[in-house]
Amino acid sequence: MAEKNLKPGWRKVKFGDVVQLSKSRCADPLAVGIERYVGLEHLEPGDLRIRSWGNVADGVTFTSLFKPGQVLFGKRRAYQRKVAVADFSGVCSGDIYVLESKDMAVLLPELLPFICQTDAFFDHAVGTSAGSLSPRTNWTSLADFEFVLPPIDEQRRCVALLQALEAMRVELSNAFDTAWSLRLSAYQNLMLHDWPDDAPQHWVRSTIGKAMRIENSLRKPISADIRARMQGEFPYYGPTGKLDSINEYRLDGTYVLLGEDGDHFLKYKTWSMTQFIVGKANVNNHAHVIRGSESCSTEWFFHFYRHKDVREFLTKQGAGRLKLKKGDLERMPILVPPLSEQAEIVDRLQECVGSAEAIKARQTAVTELLRVAREEVVGGVANVQ
Repeated sequence: MAEKNLKPGWRKVKFGDVVQLSKSRCADPLAVGIERYVGLEHLEPGDLRIRSWGNVADGVTFTSLFKPGQVLFGKRRAYQRKVAVADFSGVCSGDIYVLESKDMAVLLPELLPFICQTDAFFDHAVGTSAGSLSPRTNWTSLADFEFVLPPIDEQRRCVALLQALEAMRVELSNAFDTAWSLRLSAYQNLMLHDWPDDAPQHWVRSTIGKAMRIENSLRKPISADIRARMQGEFPYYGPTGKLDSINEYRLDGTYVLLGEDGDHFLKYKTWSMTQFIVGKANVNNHAHVIRGSESCSTEWFFHFYRHKDVREFLTKQGAGRLKLKKGDLERMPILVPPLSEQAEIVDRLQECVGSAEAIKARQTAVTELLRVAREEVVGGVANVQ
């Protein structure tokens, strides 16, 4: 950005002109009352708070000293985007730079962490990193990073906005964690994971083969030329729940897919990989297609097996591969309440899911707003409100 295009009072600077690398060291942290240390593993991408640490008393060789208010930046594998603001004193790994403002009258310390979180800063850090297995950037390269610095009064306004957005992001993150925990508790209580002993006696003890319809026979092969024309026409589902290339079969209705390839169960650590589908879709031949019956709804089955461990039903195939065969699927047990109770429980679970999803959507929106605001600050854009 040319200087003449900058807002009045804003100026382009180099990172090293306004930020300095702290070189404070402490050979014996315990002797001076330092009890905690921070390694790269303690910094979470995108989170400015240090939420975990190690105890110096347990043994550590770190000597880089940091104090409250200083910024910790992970110089190794900078693409992990690890930046945090210290709220306690400690020592940290040599793979973490301790940064601070050179002059608080020029750069507010509170603005520094947001500068270090910008895409432009990370792009520069990653682009100047060296090494194949464990790339690291260096201070000389970071010091050359250029950005636009607002005047000090404008910095205060920007900091107030950014801190408010960050606080909102953290609150929504905590709210989502709570909602997710409540959701899991609801599954635990309503779906009776300690079944069948504690299930109501009037609930039918059955198997998937008896209670559901496994409709593999309804899947129709699609020729290669038709498949090529279909690409992107309808959603595609595979055993992992991820979009993939169009394979063989087309659905039209309300179904649940349950992954067939056991390797995916282990790889993704979601033992019951179910996908709920309404309407037209394409599905490959590594997923079982299941539909509701007169006694057991598709929605009930989906929720019932969403968090259950199905590894005991997997069969070993060649080369040690695991597979959920149709016969294995048919003998898997399921509790079947009366349809009215199924509907009531599903509605309650959907309320929990909906609450968590609504919070997650707000969290995503605020995170994006925060990202845009950071970029506007360092870019000198005029519309930061």
